[in-house]
Amino acid sequence: MNQQTSDNSNEKPVAPTQRDCPAWFEHMPFARWGWVELNVYGWPLVVAILLLLLILCGPWRWLAIIPAALLVQVLYFFRDPPRRVPDAPNAIVAPADGKVVEVTPIDHYDFFDGPAVRIGIFLSIFNVHINRSPSASRVVAMDYQPGKFLNAMDPASATQNEFMWIGFDSLEKPGRRFVVRQIAGLIARRIVCPLTVGQAVPRGLKFGMIKFGSRTELILPAGDAEIVTKVGDKIRAGSDIVARWK
Repeated sequence: MNQQTSDNSNEKPVAPTQRDCPAWFEHMPFARWGWVELNVYGWPLVVAILLLLLILCGPWRWLAIIPAALLVQVLYFFRDPPRRVPDAPNAIVAPADGKVVEVTPIDHYDFFDGPAVRIGIFLSIFNVHINRSPSASRVVAMDYQPGKFLNAMDPASATQNEFMWIGFDSLEKPGRRFVVRQIAGLIARRIVCPLTVGQAVPRGLKFGMIKFGSRTELILPAGDAEIVTKVGDKIRAGSDIVARWK
């Protein structure tokens, strides 16, 4: 197990400082962590579109629609739309866009030393894949585990797939903890999480992403949180409230 922990409680909320792209790109409506893919996949597709339009004649030019559609999908996947983070003091917002596929009670969760509730969110390739902090908190532990790449809709993916486990402690009420798990999916091959142990983050902060289809879980202590979402809900990271601290 590759776990890091910290007991530092004096951190103030800050954004990740890891440089993933040029400074000017951070002002574009795309995920900063998509800089490499947008260049690796985007420019060849642009060249393919231009070549097909210049070389082919007549109705054959319509073949340019194929790389154009792929380019649109790449741009769409790495989009980073603005989100309005609610300011309700007890709100816990969604850590990911997608569909709620699980709200499951857990008899005992070691990180809380008590019962918990797991909220599972499935992200298709059409969802925004940026993860956001559910509540103002401090990172107290992280654990990366390699694994399989099962379909994220398969319940077995929660335990067998590659994942990043992040343990948070509330800034408003130290000792009140929660967990976010970034889980790779069938297509996903890279989990991005530039957070560091000891770092404090505000509610709604963009802290990473899972590339090309995935699952994200939010695990809350059953006695401290009231769940207000349900299976089947479609939610947006950073703006939709999924639970409230009691």
